[in-house]
Amino acid sequence: MSKLTDIPKRILIGRALRSDKLGETFLPKRIALPVFASDPLSSVAYAPGEVLLVLSIAGVSAYHFSPWIALAVVVLMFTVVASYRQNVHAYPSGGGDYEVANTNLGPKAGLTVASALLVDYVLTVAVSISSGVENLGSAIPFVVEHKVFCAVGIIVLLTVMNLRGVKESGKLFAIPTYVFVTGVFIMIAWGAFRGLVLDDTMRAPTADFEIKPEHQGLAGFALVFLLLRAFSSGCAALTGVEAISNGVPAFRKPKSKNAATTLALMGGLAVTMFCGIIGLAMATDVKMAEQPAHDLLRDGTPVGESYVQNPVISQVAAAVFGDGTFFFIVLAAATALVLFLAANTAYNGFPLLGSILAQDRYLPRQLHTRGDRLAFSNGIVLLAGAAILLVGIYGADSTKLIQLYIVGVFVSFTLSQTGMVRHWNRHLRTEKNVAKRRHMIRSRAINTFGAFFTGLVLVVVLATKFTHGAWVALLGMVIFYGTMSAIRKHYDRVSEEIAAPDEPSDDTARPSRVHAIVLVSKLHKPTLRALSYAKLMRVDKLEALSISVDPAETKALRQEWDRRGINVPLKILDSPYREITRPIIEYVKGLRRESPRDVVSVVIPEYVVGHWYEHLLHNQSALRLKGRLLFTPGVMVTSVPYQLESSEAAKKRARKRQDWSAPGSVRRGPVDQRPKEPTGKG
Repeated sequence: MSKLTDIPKRILIGRALRSDKLGETFLPKRIALPVFASDPLSSVAYAPGEVLLVLSIAGVSAYHFSPWIALAVVVLMFTVVASYRQNVHAYPSGGGDYEVANTNLGPKAGLTVASALLVDYVLTVAVSISSGVENLGSAIPFVVEHKVFCAVGIIVLLTVMNLRGVKESGKLFAIPTYVFVTGVFIMIAWGAFRGLVLDDTMRAPTADFEIKPEHQGLAGFALVFLLLRAFSSGCAALTGVEAISNGVPAFRKPKSKNAATTLALMGGLAVTMFCGIIGLAMATDVKMAEQPAHDLLRDGTPVGESYVQNPVISQVAAAVFGDGTFFFIVLAAATALVLFLAANTAYNGFPLLGSILAQDRYLPRQLHTRGDRLAFSNGIVLLAGAAILLVGIYGADSTKLIQLYIVGVFVSFTLSQTGMVRHWNRHLRTEKNVAKRRHMIRSRAINTFGAFFTGLVLVVVLATKFTHGAWVALLGMVIFYGTMSAIRKHYDRVSEEIAAPDEPSDDTARPSRVHAIVLVSKLHKPTLRALSYAKLMRVDKLEALSISVDPAETKALRQEWDRRGINVPLKILDSPYREITRPIIEYVKGLRRESPRDVVSVVIPEYVVGHWYEHLLHNQSALRLKGRLLFTPGVMVTSVPYQLESSEAAKKRARKRQDWSAPGSVRRGPVDQRPKEPTGKG
């Protein structure tokens, strides 16, 4: 069975890596950028479109607000990037927002942030993959017709790629990310040159369309609410920024400096691309509508259900490069690919955060385990499963999924920056160095502004998106919070229950006597070996126990026992209903009732076989019995193995594969010790 699973596993994810090779998986900045920043970089493919979609409710006349909305998003992006540069220097151990909130605001705030981030990471995968499928579907009809199937297939492919390890997957993802960024910059530069220098007229495919406004002539509070909703949709460009602060341990040394540089580079690239696409969309008269079949008009007539509304970036590329040209095709392909790979930000953030939460006993300990390729494999698989579930429920529809988006990330932004303000306040109370105090005061000012701004945006997002689907994200956060709290309580309860006491207790006291029972079905080599082993144990009483379900077999066993002169008393229990497990359990419980201070040791002979199918043919009664005996206090169970010839063949096969690493042979790699700061007031 090991060989059957080992060979495909090695083909898919490669050879296992030794724990001491962990340092070789650390990322340089050029690889870390596409690994951790592919989400915010790729979001420029759909964030401008989300702004225009919301503004279209009031008609084309509302489009002139889009530059101001873009400016607000830019200010927010720079604020968040500047704030997180403080985070990566102050908390370089990889806890990110969770560690900041947990250390400075308390465990409840930390768990709230963790819940928000876990939900957001799952949504990042679902939204990115669904959006990429829709972009690809504009060129390949099969993809549109089978959206869910294609989306699930891509999630599985990304999962396998990430199971191969962070560095290896990063190399695979770097090329399309850099091609996309380069293509967008070429498009912006060429579009600006054509418009400003050559004075060419560039028109998008939808330039001649009209928009039928759902609410015409909006003014006052209604207009403000619409603009705020458009702004909150544009804030999708900020998702994934926090992943770099969570991924600091994956950077090469100096880790904090490299992470801060990557953050700044990511912010500059994302802002430039976002503003450039918005500007070109205005210059080329792009038209977008939430209900294109009814609200987009061609020559005064709705375009109908057959019309496929292409993303803003595709329409701008068609206007700048020309529809179907080489650069248009390259950019379209790179956009679809980078949207798929944007999910990689979550594939690196979710497992790492899950590992830290597992270390703090908020999630199952299996999530803290490194896999064969030194990636957190269990976390990767869990993320993929949750994303596939969401994609299935929402039919891989990015418009529906994006309404659930960004709530979680702004919860984490706000609590994290608030925590950083308390962090600086605590350090300022003890710091005497004038230069360091000046630096701390400047950092505190940045984080204070960041907390205020992101908090304001969080209120806007909740107010404008709650009824459009944000409540689902909040429900997900509540479920994660409750589940993690319950897991922590369980681990704490178990830890308290099994803690070694300072004073003598029943667990450390020596039992009065040991009553050993060897289970016997037939008199053969495994039984003789079990009897020989039991005789070597220092027990006060030893007996053999057999269950009579066939009188003829029982009689033959008794005769053979006497013939061999075995000096161990044989006790036979009748079982009129042919049960085996229950009579043994009742007999053992009876011994415990008679002598509560005695320990009963049950010795079970077992076959060791070499083929997976042989397990189905042997040891089934022993497995059931052991499962029942585990719940019986004061009972010890000992298995005495007897190796059959097939097990020897299995050992020979294992020796032939000794250069291979069996599944699970590489586990818990080095764990960075995260320094815990005392939580102070202020």
